[in-house]
Amino acid sequence: LKFVNPKIGTFGITPNGNGGMIPSVGMPFGMTRWVAQTRENFISQCPYHEMDGYIHGFQATHQPAIWMGESGQVVICPGVGEVETGFVKRGRRFFKRDEVSTPHVYEVEMEAVAVEGDWNLTEMAMTATSHVGRLLVDFSNAGSDQPYVFVQATRKNWTGSIFVDEKSQEISGSNPQRQDSALGPLRADGFSGYFVSRFSEPFESFGVANAEQKHDGKVEGKGDVLGAYVKFAKGTRYVEVRTGVSFVSIEQARANLEIEAPARVTFAQAVDDLKNAWLEKLGRVTIEGVNKTDGDHDQRTIWYTGLFHALQYPSDFSEPFSKGQGKRTYYSGYTDSVHSEADSYYQSWSIWDTFRAEHSLLTMFAPERVNSMMRSLVKIYDWAGRLPMWANVVETNIMIGTHVDAVLANALARGFKDFDVKKAWEGVKKNAYEPPINDTELLYYDREAYTPDEVRAGLTTYLSKGYVANDRWSESASRTLDYAFDDHAAAIVAQHAGDEKTAAELHKRSMNYRNIYNSETGFMEAKNDNGTWAGSEQGWAEGDDWIYTFNVMHDPLGLAKLMGSRAKMRSKLDEYFGGGHNDHSNEPSHHAPYLYSAIGYPGMTATLVRDIAAQNYNATAAGLSGNEDLGQMSAWYIFSAMGFYPVNPASDEYIVGAPFFEKLTIRFPSGAATGGIGGEEHTLTISAPGAPTKPYVKGLKVDGKAVKKPVLRHGQILTAERIEFDMSEQGQQWGM
Repeated sequence: LKFVNPKIGTFGITPNGNGGMIPSVGMPFGMTRWVAQTRENFISQCPYHEMDGYIHGFQATHQPAIWMGESGQVVICPGVGEVETGFVKRGRRFFKRDEVSTPHVYEVEMEAVAVEGDWNLTEMAMTATSHVGRLLVDFSNAGSDQPYVFVQATRKNWTGSIFVDEKSQEISGSNPQRQDSALGPLRADGFSGYFVSRFSEPFESFGVANAEQKHDGKVEGKGDVLGAYVKFAKGTRYVEVRTGVSFVSIEQARANLEIEAPARVTFAQAVDDLKNAWLEKLGRVTIEGVNKTDGDHDQRTIWYTGLFHALQYPSDFSEPFSKGQGKRTYYSGYTDSVHSEADSYYQSWSIWDTFRAEHSLLTMFAPERVNSMMRSLVKIYDWAGRLPMWANVVETNIMIGTHVDAVLANALARGFKDFDVKKAWEGVKKNAYEPPINDTELLYYDREAYTPDEVRAGLTTYLSKGYVANDRWSESASRTLDYAFDDHAAAIVAQHAGDEKTAAELHKRSMNYRNIYNSETGFMEAKNDNGTWAGSEQGWAEGDDWIYTFNVMHDPLGLAKLMGSRAKMRSKLDEYFGGGHNDHSNEPSHHAPYLYSAIGYPGMTATLVRDIAAQNYNATAAGLSGNEDLGQMSAWYIFSAMGFYPVNPASDEYIVGAPFFEKLTIRFPSGAATGGIGGEEHTLTISAPGAPTKPYVKGLKVDGKAVKKPVLRHGQILTAERIEFDMSEQGQQWGM
């Protein structure tokens, strides 16, 4: 854990110019993450930013990504003297040198009041479980003023509740805020975040604050800009606040508190428990032989922090079931009701991003969760009649394509089948053959409010003409290419469900990418309904014609044939990278450097991948050139450093690049090679002597057997004892 820097991805001038990450504490895949709040978060802004110098409280956040909204948060705000409840007024200065940020504890010194002085310091330490945050406040150096804690329940325009229970030393409440509420087809009107904050010290006085107006002695309130405060006796040195969080009820939040953070478990024990939870994951890997430059570019820090990021998503929204062991309880926004069963329920599905590499990574490093994640996808289909695209409590219709088809295909191709495959295929088939509601009436712009499930918008002409018409739907060219890939993924799901006839039809349809290749210009291009070309600047989703011309992950050799030959495609790739068109800060470019290797030029991939890694990743707060997007940016680096990448994530294949380290030893969890069920832990050693200074591969062996083409299969990686790269300083003809 010493190589994890949770502040990577917390600095950037614009929302798209940083990682959109926060230095949070929380369990792997935890429902709630706890973070020092330096700004109020909303869509396009996270609650912490490295540039900020004031802390306004300590927040339980459910915002999964910078371009997603917050849901049901609560903020704990310690102070001394006059109780400050407004966001600006309660801000307290802190210094970066006083911060300690690790996966298991966050510590900081901050001003107790807005006056300079050596006596004016409050020391904070914060740790967490999946549903409980623990904040330890040390008022020893905060001066003689009376210490207090303010708990903010709601912000402006969101009506919640607050209750003070002096006898139980609790503040509890609810917050229905869901900032994505205008997106997607479902309102989830019954949604709320609930909390119970329990204090270690008795209250000397208390009150409720509404719109910054304090009402001493009041024990409950309802409204927006709402909170409650408790004061402690002068001279109180330490106060611990344990806050249970739930999406089910206040009673469930209290149960979560009792189950996950009982009073008998000390703060130090809680820190150790969270530390051990992360060690169980990150401690499975040892790295040797790195390119040692300086701390700001330590590849071990980038790699381990990447794995730390990747193992936070998707989030397990299920909660401990207080009425019986073995069951979980959770709120579903799709049914707007509470469910209980012996399974977890996962949310925060940024599938347009994560289908590319994040889910392949999870099958290796968290195989025990994959089947449950797939069952969650099938549940959503049962409830909503559609599989998710970008779900944050409910569907938000963000981005394009039904890449959930690839997430399911990815799991099946890797042997994960402990879910209803027939039902999954039913949902995937519906994606492929049934246009969305009002498909011929809506343009389906990104973030268009109050629209039906978008799924494959434009499927009407895609089915009849083999492409999405640009003059009838937004982002038409990108959609056409994405739907062709999704057809490929759907064919794989169909095969596993035993529907060979439809699989063959979908495989044929997956060649529809050819329909928008303009042979005269050498680029993909949108088409109008009448078959005319729409122009090179039309029809793209977060990219352009350069980027999307190479968006054929499932058929690189077919793309080369379309361009005239592998040599001609290589020349086109040379123009692409040489002309500065690659944009690694966004996902559609992630597979592009591996296309060289896929068509027989692995030496080009080897050098490009290292250059891209050096330019887009480092070990500082500015260490991600683009949004993390729930683990995808980091998954690219993790795989690339290992020496291979899942260019076609619907298959079980990885295209070989070149490893960054001389030696990587991975102790895969049981189930990684057996579809998440049974099996034993297995240790793989990836060796690449001289890798830091030798970027090229001239030979590859798996358990002593030579690999002749730059392709590894998932099963090989998960069962091999040794993968040996023979590295060279000069480009080689290996893999042709």
